[in-house]
Amino acid sequence: MWQFELDTLLGWLALPEYGLSTVFAVALLSATLLPLGSEPAVFGLVQLNPALFWPAVLVATLGNTLGGMISWWMGSAAQRAVQRKRRLDGQPTHARALRWLQRFGPKACLLSFLPVVGDPLCAVAGWLRLPPTQCAIYMALGKLLRYVVMTWLLLQASQAGQSWLGG
Repeated sequence: MWQFELDTLLGWLALPEYGLSTVFAVALLSATLLPLGSEPAVFGLVQLNPALFWPAVLVATLGNTLGGMISWWMGSAAQRAVQRKRRLDGQPTHARALRWLQRFGPKACLLSFLPVVGDPLCAVAGWLRLPPTQCAIYMALGKLLRYVVMTWLLLQASQAGQSWLGG
C-alpha cells in the first residue's frame, strides 16, 4: 500500500511532466517546518530546460516565501493561543528569550533561507507578530538570493563535471 502511494506521489512530482508547478509545490512545502529541500527540484528543472532558469527561480522564490508566511501565520496563531491560556492562568505573556529577533525585527527574516533555523525563524516572527508584509519582503529577498546563487552554482558544477568526464 505504501509503495503504491509513494509511486503515485513521485509520479505527480515528475519534473518533465509538471515543471514549474512542481517547483512551486516543493518550494512551498520546504519552507514550512517539513524537512524538505527545494533546490534539487529547481536545479533539476533548469538542468532539463535551461531557458527556465529565471521562471524556476522566481516560482521557487514565490512558493518558498508563501511557505515562510504559512510558518509566520502558524507562529502568530500559536502565540495568540498561548497568550489566551496565560491570561486564563495568570502567567506573564511575553517571552524574554526572543529579544534578538525583536531587536532586528522583520529584517531578521532575511535569514529565512538558512537551513535548520530559517523555517522556525519565520514561525517565531509570526509569534512576535512582526509586520507580515515587511517579513514577506525580507523572506522573498533572502530566498531569491539563495535560489539564484544555489542554482547558478549547481549549474556550474554540473557543467564542470560534464567537461571533466568528457561529456
